[in-house]
Amino acid sequence: MVDVDQLVRDARDGRPRAVARLISLVEGASPQLREVMAALAPLTGGAYVVGLTGSPGVGKSTSTSALVTAYRKAGRRVGVLAVDPSSPFSGGALLGDRVRMSEHASDPGVYIRSMATRGHLGGLAWAAPQAIRVLDAAGCEVILVETVGVGQSEVEIAAQADTSVVLLAPGMGDGIQAAKAGILEIGDVYVVNKADRDGADATARELNHMLGLGESRAPGDWRPPIVKTVAARAEGIDEVVEALEKHRAWMEAAGVLAERRARRAAGEIETIALTALRARIGDVHGDQHLAGLAAKVVDGALDPYAAADELVAELTRA
Repeated sequence: MVDVDQLVRDARDGRPRAVARLISLVEGASPQLREVMAALAPLTGGAYVVGLTGSPGVGKSTSTSALVTAYRKAGRRVGVLAVDPSSPFSGGALLGDRVRMSEHASDPGVYIRSMATRGHLGGLAWAAPQAIRVLDAAGCEVILVETVGVGQSEVEIAAQADTSVVLLAPGMGDGIQAAKAGILEIGDVYVVNKADRDGADATARELNHMLGLGESRAPGDWRPPIVKTVAARAEGIDEVVEALEKHRAWMEAAGVLAERRARRAAGEIETIALTALRARIGDVHGDQHLAGLAAKVVDGALDPYAAADELVAELTRA
């Protein structure tokens, strides 16, 4: 058991050990998790959450590091949540992003945390929303959330970020692949990284064409910009920051930012409630009750919907 109030005070004072401990309590689903969240709740809501996603190899970590540098030059306190694939042996994060962001390790205005997906699909770790809350409460003004390499279903970052940045690179597949991956629907800002390579202009043109197909934006709606960068040399990063600030200003003016955050909170509440219900099924009735309902479905005595209704009714009475 830890002194949660003291941990929160230390985190607010910028002590990285306290922030690390709070996130560890979240990741480990500590018995004090509810106490932690209750203590953090009044301190959250001030951070601007930017999600970065894209295929493996497009330069997400390098771009994240360059954005950290740009925001630090502007005097912002930055938190980075780098979601790594899980090690198949230890189950922990591979820490690949920590290696590329080592230049910020000694900066007290930057907090970097790697989290393992632990098999969770969608490109994020299951504890990412709570970890974002910890960084927010700890005083981070900008939180950069870097996901694992997006495939054709891992687009969960759109539900967790205020602004979603989608990175592409020349030679990483055409516009059809981008459309199949679902990233044309989630991006608020598109970045064509490694723009010094052949094909960068063609990639930007094709992306612009794909974004225009089937477009149904009303006057005043946000049109995602396409920015070309060479993150390894910090070229174009200022333009990315400018695009992010413009998007934030538009969201605040249009009321979209409040809507997104309310939707994010609703999803978080639903996830917690469903997790609690799953636990309650085992606590109240045990696996035998569920197994009995499953046996009736197999025998044809019940259909799956009737069995589910019976289970919900039992939970309501319990």
